[in-house]
Amino acid sequence: MNEEKLQRLLKDKQIIKKSPDIERAKSLIKSAENTAETQLQNILMEKSATSIFREIYEAMRQLGDALWWIQGYEAQTHDASIDIIKTADFLNAGQKVKALSLDRLKTIRYDANYRGFQISISQAQEIIEAWNIIGKAICSHLKKKLSL
Repeated sequence: MNEEKLQRLLKDKQIIKKSPDIERAKSLIKSAENTAETQLQNILMEKSATSIFREIYEAMRQLGDALWWIQGYEAQTHDASIDIIKTADFLNAGQKVKALSLDRLKTIRYDANYRGFQISISQAQEIIEAWNIIGKAICSHLKKKLSL
């Protein structure tokens, strides 16, 4: 993430400066992986699509939070958690393209949580694909970086 964007997030109080917290980051990574793996074991059908979507979205957000904690910041918004994923320099070109869909997925999750919209099977498949492409890449990178 460039310095200008970082300063804007600080100014807008979307992140706050903290000491790096590697143990919290490790815990978030483990939680994200466990959540996603559990959801991926569920049978995807109309009745399960919303909960699968919400939980895998939450796992992605936790990975964003872990990235912030490693750098010594605490995310205060979902926007900040997703922004750091979209700008992660270790993602390859295909992963970065897929990461651009996270804002739209965030909106879908918001609509499901706060407006009662039902998530479709295709939307749930999309977040599963995002997890498989981006989430797993982040986990792999962070596990190597943190010796997990």
